Amino acid sequence: MNRRLNLDISQNNTFLLPRDLLAAVDHLIGMKLGMGTLDDMNHLKNKRIRSVADLLQDQFGLALVRLENAVRGTICGAIRHKLIPTPQNLVTSTSLTTTYESFFGLHPLSQVLDRTNPLTQIVHGRKWSYLGPGGLTGRTASFRIRDIHPSHYGRICPIDTSEGINVGLIGSLAIHVKVGYWGSIESPFYELSERSKEAQMVSLSPNRDEYYMVAAGNSLALNRGIQEQQIVPARYRQEFLTIAWEEIHLRSIFPFQYFSIGASLIPFIEHNDANRALMSSNMQRQAVPLSRSEKCIVGTGLEGQTALDSGISAIAKRKGKIIYTDTHKIILSSNGDTLSISLVMYQRSNKNTCMHQKTQVRRGKYIKKGQILAGGAATAGGELALGKNVLVAYMPWEGYNFEDAVLISERLVYEDIYTSFHIRKYEIQTHVTSQGPEKITKEIPHLEAHLLRNLDRNGIVILGSWIETGDILVGKLTPQTANESSYAPEDRLLRAILGIQVSTSKETSLRLPIGARGRVIDVRWIHRKGVSNYNSERIRVYISQKREIKVGDKVAGRHGNKGIISKILSNQDMPYLQDGTPVDMVFNPLGVPSRMNVGQIFECSLGLAGDLLKKHYRIAPFDERYEQEASRKLVFSELYEASKQTKNPWVFEAEYRHFG
Repeated sequence: MNRRLNLDISQNNTFLLPRDLLAAVDHLIGMKLGMGTLDDMNHLKNKRIRSVADLLQDQFGLALVRLENAVRGTICGAIRHKLIPTPQNLVTSTSLTTTYESFFGLHPLSQVLDRTNPLTQIVHGRKWSYLGPGGLTGRTASFRIRDIHPSHYGRICPIDTSEGINVGLIGSLAIHVKVGYWGSIESPFYELSERSKEAQMVSLSPNRDEYYMVAAGNSLALNRGIQEQQIVPARYRQEFLTIAWEEIHLRSIFPFQYFSIGASLIPFIEHNDANRALMSSNMQRQAVPLSRSEKCIVGTGLEGQTALDSGISAIAKRKGKIIYTDTHKIILSSNGDTLSISLVMYQRSNKNTCMHQKTQVRRGKYIKKGQILAGGAATAGGELALGKNVLVAYMPWEGYNFEDAVLISERLVYEDIYTSFHIRKYEIQTHVTSQGPEKITKEIPHLEAHLLRNLDRNGIVILGSWIETGDILVGKLTPQTANESSYAPEDRLLRAILGIQVSTSKETSLRLPIGARGRVIDVRWIHRKGVSNYNSERIRVYISQKREIKVGDKVAGRHGNKGIISKILSNQDMPYLQDGTPVDMVFNPLGVPSRMNVGQIFECSLGLAGDLLKKHYRIAPFDERYEQEASRKLVFSELYEASKQTKNPWVFEAEYRHFG
């Protein structure tokens, strides 16, 4: 308020003074006369983040109100009946328990962590939303609220948001954002000072940085040798302009600190339409971890930090020597102490994907603090690896890649290039019916023996068994009242001749659904301890399923280019290069100019050069800040080098040096 009204009052003063009221009235009169500017309701300085702690605090206050009402009711009842209540009966935890159970179970902002892949896991925790109780709805929110605001620069990603009715209402924070004490979104900058040669990093809230000349995210982030007379782009009071370098107060700390994690993983994003970049940011979170991960040839350089921050890999917390390794644990000796690190073994995520860690160190090796000990799902060499490096061709093929259809080679199936493992949970529970308790057993009449071959003596599937469709996982019999017509003929004969009372029960076993098959990797038998012998039992069976790529599956790149597999061809039927190498995928070339995502052409061309040269590239977005046509020059230079080293002139032909 002091800054808004131009008052020089100590920040420690938290009371209204007569000067405040006079300054406020004077400011309103000036606004009436057209002097000054109105506050922008969409500016981030007028908004704050309501964190999880704030929501829990509100629920705690609600629980205390309910507890107060319950205590008053208990006291009134005790007085009415002339009783003395005990402290245990007077104050209970029921109000607090029910309030928090309702909050975590029914609140729309209380969501189960999405763990499809490491990127999904880390991005889900960095989402912000206008929705929820006390917020907006998708049908009533206006365009001005959904639109990008200049104050979002460096704080909220302009690319990564939801698609559909919630566009602009759910988004992601930028990669270097920090939430302040009062819920303000702070972005870091380097403060330039004439007295000090070293640039000091400061975190500015939205109500502070508009008073500074902030250099935009360009070559200033990497190149410090800038002449004072040079004109640079800058941002001042929500306007973008060009000013002299000597007038700059702050500069960016990173070339693309205004992007979210998902958008910052897209190479050559500056050559794509923003809508396609949005699709790519969302589709990367849908990628299924593959059985064999592979490091990308072309990346942006943030793959390693993303995999590290996701927590999917096992990291050494101390330096020392590896004295033992296996598939379950790693034992580290450090300064005479022994540290055991447990590894994740075929763990099911809440999206049915397989979470698994593989050891990357050997016994007897000395390691440093922070070194990767075991890689997780969708990681390779400590970097995020969501897909595969395959050879693609942009060409029509007899109409099978019409629209967004994709042709693939059978090599991708036979060599398990796109094979993934999924873990499904199957559960069954016993109950006590009016006719008696249900029973878990292997002795199930009128069933063929091969259906029961995988059950142990208790009627539960054996760990490690291979299960096919229709096989019984848990045998269960449910008692029921039987009519004379429901008996089998042999049962009626026994009753008529020998007078034997045949027990009637219905077979209600847990079977593997149609289309499923796999290996049993875990069985959990859960039962409550009690006096009764007929307590409810719950049995969970976890089955690992191997899924290969097939017709109808969705494939996508990092530039919003997605499609459905229409046909799987043999290697000899696939198009091939000049040296006879068959391609792995065939895309429709008409999908590039209409979607305006030319970045995929840059990535494919540079990936071809990297595959031939056995090199990996990490390209920062917006590299045209250094030189005109920097992306094109880099790709052509690498293709030319690959053409020389491999002695294949068709890799780079000078007369076709353009991308359309």
